[in-house]
Amino acid sequence: MAALLLLFSVGALFFYSDAQENNYNKLPEGFKKGVDLALEKLHSHAGIQHHFLFLRSLLQSDIEAGFDVKYIYHHFYLKATTCQKGTADTTACQFRNDRPLIDCAMCYKSYQDEIEQEPKPYIHCVHKTVLTQEMKTARVEHCSNMGYSSGAPTLLASTGEK
Repeated sequence: MAALLLLFSVGALFFYSDAQENNYNKLPEGFKKGVDLALEKLHSHAGIQHHFLFLRSLLQSDIEAGFDVKYIYHHFYLKATTCQKGTADTTACQFRNDRPLIDCAMCYKSYQDEIEQEPKPYIHCVHKTVLTQEMKTARVEHCSNMGYSSGAPTLLASTGEK
């Protein structure tokens, strides 16, 4: 009986590990790049001691602007793991339940699923426990007001010379 319980526990642990990895792997490529950028920014903070992983998306939005250009908005959670910051192989990292989630919202322009540097990507990540309604409103307003335009006139807009 004890062996069966141990076997079930180990199986559940592997299932849980696969589930956390699968959430990230199910994201479209352009959204993965955004999550990677947010994780890079988060892990660069000196106060962060544990490795964080993507938990789940709350809202995904992308607008196709044509010519492989997309404008992306992504609201998601990151969660601390049992691994120390800087861990290279995260396959053994398990989510911790004693730390608050990190609530992230970001918007950016991508070209062929690569994040463009202009306009500068907007990343706002904060512990979920301190996220206020004002912060949520500011996020949406910032992304709505960001000067995302398709840039210079294209050949389709030119009239030629007479």
